[in-house]
Amino acid sequence: MADFKFKEKYNVYDLTEIVKALRSENGCPWDKEQTHASIRNNFLEEVYEVMEAIDLDNVEMMREELGDVLLQVVFHSVMETEKGSFDLDDVADEVCKKLIERHPHVFGTVKVNGTDDVLTNWENIKQKSKGQESYTDTLNSVPKVFPALMRGQKLSKRAARAGLELMNIEELTARIADEASGLKSACLNGNGFSEEQLGALLFDCCAAARLMGIDAEEALQRENERFIEKFSAVEELTRLDGIDMKSLSKYDLKEYIKKVEESK
Repeated sequence: MADFKFKEKYNVYDLTEIVKALRSENGCPWDKEQTHASIRNNFLEEVYEVMEAIDLDNVEMMREELGDVLLQVVFHSVMETEKGSFDLDDVADEVCKKLIERHPHVFGTVKVNGTDDVLTNWENIKQKSKGQESYTDTLNSVPKVFPALMRGQKLSKRAARAGLELMNIEELTARIADEASGLKSACLNGNGFSEEQLGALLFDCCAAARLMGIDAEEALQRENERFIEKFSAVEELTRLDGIDMKSLSKYDLKEYIKKVEESK
């Protein structure tokens, strides 16, 4: 664009102007066609990439991926600016006011005795500001688009906060063992094991994870990575032996898996 000013260093307002230019009459055909819905998943993908950068402790990657998340925030804000609804400053204004309101121990006169008090105040203020009149409202406010394990653990946590903690860890693990026994029987004997029963087992595992201070979502993600690592090691061993692992019997595969586990 003829009137675009190139700089040595840009800021968030330059990013806003660039997005506006991309969506202008003489801008980019792809950018002009986008809607909130069409780039919805892009937002999610960029957030996951930030999380990967954090897990890798990669500062350069984190800076880049945070920029991509910021682009999504600006892009959605510009689309609403075009409609006259709100702009990026309105977005910043709302989150600033939220932070001030939910930290009365910093910006007001409330006294706290540590993190637990801070979190309790945060939840109480949040519930009031969002017009949540019942404990059920707080559960319904957990987004349905969350990964199922994450959502299950948050629902369990909010229910417990409302006083619905019907079982201690011993009782809960006993129920999990009973549910797992039903799953084992179904797998071995062909007995029916419904989606509802499996869901109950997974939800109880989320509740148990919460009681043990474990993040269920992260635990499964780490196990996914360990599975890939083990799978890769087995494939490499069979390759070195000149064997296609797909041709092996279950017994032979178990022997390779045993070798991998013993080598660690």
